[in-house]
Amino acid sequence: MGLDYQTAVENFSKVFSLSKQETESGTSFIPGGFSRKTFNYGPHAVFAERGEGQYLYTIDGQKLLDLNNNFSVNVIGQNHPAVNAAIQNMLETGFSFGNPVKQELALAKLLCDRIASVERVKFFCSASEACLGAVRIARGYTGRDKIAKFEGGYHGFTDDLSVSVHPSPEEGGPAAHPFATPDSGGIPSYKTRNVVVLVQNDFAACEAVIRENAADLACLMMELQAGAGGMVVLEEEFVRKIEALCLELDILLIVDETMSLRAAPGGLQSLYKVKPDLTVMGKMIGGGLPIGAVGGSAKIFDVVEKDKVTMSGTHHGNPMACAAGIALMNVMDNAAYDRLNAMAERIKTDLNDWAAERGIPFIVFGRYSILGYVFTMEPGQTIDTHRDYWTKVDGDKMMIYALEMATRGYFPVHRGQIGLTLPMTDEDIGGYIAETKDIIARIYS
Repeated sequence: MGLDYQTAVENFSKVFSLSKQETESGTSFIPGGFSRKTFNYGPHAVFAERGEGQYLYTIDGQKLLDLNNNFSVNVIGQNHPAVNAAIQNMLETGFSFGNPVKQELALAKLLCDRIASVERVKFFCSASEACLGAVRIARGYTGRDKIAKFEGGYHGFTDDLSVSVHPSPEEGGPAAHPFATPDSGGIPSYKTRNVVVLVQNDFAACEAVIRENAADLACLMMELQAGAGGMVVLEEEFVRKIEALCLELDILLIVDETMSLRAAPGGLQSLYKVKPDLTVMGKMIGGGLPIGAVGGSAKIFDVVEKDKVTMSGTHHGNPMACAAGIALMNVMDNAAYDRLNAMAERIKTDLNDWAAERGIPFIVFGRYSILGYVFTMEPGQTIDTHRDYWTKVDGDKMMIYALEMATRGYFPVHRGQIGLTLPMTDEDIGGYIAETKDIIARIYS
């Protein structure tokens, strides 16, 4: 029997009926019913009740394999005993001081030890803050104002960086020289005028735009594997050419590893063999609690050390987040990274081979334990730039698949992304693969 959008929506709302009611009642107090719009899943949200290991339990009584894991935060799973113990220890000693604590230093040292490009670290309350902090450091260090970023690259919701994350084909401009377009109302036009937008994986186009603006560019910020704006994996040769160009023109290269730090102990940059000037971190380094960080060379951080660039917040270096982050990062040893990446390779190989053999236009892609998936318009198509989502992706089938997966007990990121966690078993991965094949077969029957 085939599967269409209306059937998928009906199944979803039936299974998550209490979540539907909660979403509707929540609109009386919170716009949309909840604060994180990105968690809106189809016709309404799915409300969590608790988490345990690789599973999420909803208020509807449903048990879901958590392929979202809070957009990659919970890489070691929910309710991990090591993280819980670290938080409990902080609860017993106090967790809100106007003084520094040793946990902040310990987490900073851990990050410096693991990431080759990081010699100094500054903590924030979120990766959004950290991205803005990295830009301020770059501007203070170079004396320039403009920022370069890639179309479809998400670096937080701040005015300076909420530019061309989800541009429409009508407002995007030419592919070789994209227009800078605000992602939201409320962003002043002078903010977008300071942003130079680049196209992914086209070095000739990027070089022309960067050289044109080089005298004004403080930094270029990139995700090596883009996430929220649509997954795009940058090619290694392209990244190395960008790195060399930034070095030539004295433009600071910022790599946003908010999600991709889980790729390897040294982050995804270690697999690409690049050494950025600044690195943005967040999500997993807080063990599930709010945190962000910027790391980089001692030379660049000299502007912070000498108070040429200042940034301070009440909860920067929060003891609870630092303690939880240390606990999580200590669980993430080499074997943990290897296990996560092996599970990802199994999913990619199995589903891509299966779809290719049947001529089904479905692909899974990504370089580590966060994978993208898309239903393309034609077999053999790939996603190489953000603009490919405009012309190559079948949005209806994407939503049908995501709704049906949730109904069957698997919770992906509905925009076409899954994240794996350490406690997932071979049976969990096998079940996900089997259900994916069955849903796809029904969609195309």
